[in-house]
Amino acid sequence: MEPWGVPMENPVVFMDSKDIPSPAFSPGEANVRDEPGMSFSREAGALEDLKLTGDVAGATASTDIKPKSIQRAKTWSDEVENLYRFQQAGYRDEIEYKQVKQVDMVERWPETGFVKKLQRRDNTFYYYDKERECEDKEVHKVKVYAY
Repeated sequence: MEPWGVPMENPVVFMDSKDIPSPAFSPGEANVRDEPGMSFSREAGALEDLKLTGDVAGATASTDIKPKSIQRAKTWSDEVENLYRFQQAGYRDEIEYKQVKQVDMVERWPETGFVKKLQRRDNTFYYYDKERECEDKEVHKVKVYAY
């Protein structure tokens, strides 16, 4: 027996938190939906007043362009390479990146035309080389959207 009265051999019993009340958050406090473009922040005056609030990133809902169909890439091309880079950073493609980040142009390598730098949704940056980064074994993972 451990000091808390629960044997460590049974992690399910040890990890069970049903009996532990949480004064900081109750299930009825927030109506949170997991949608692209949503950012969440905490507002707290006191521990009892802790709330989760959602704020839609930008006013892109009216200009939101949705794809009509999707296919997987079969062979590598310049287009597939750029889509791979956008999808690695968490976006469908250049259209979604421009909508979310509200930019007019994406930085590209002048020699190859490949995407040079992208900013993820959490504001960290991905930097890419001039050369191909999407290996043949990764090509089938790239999604090609049609509008």
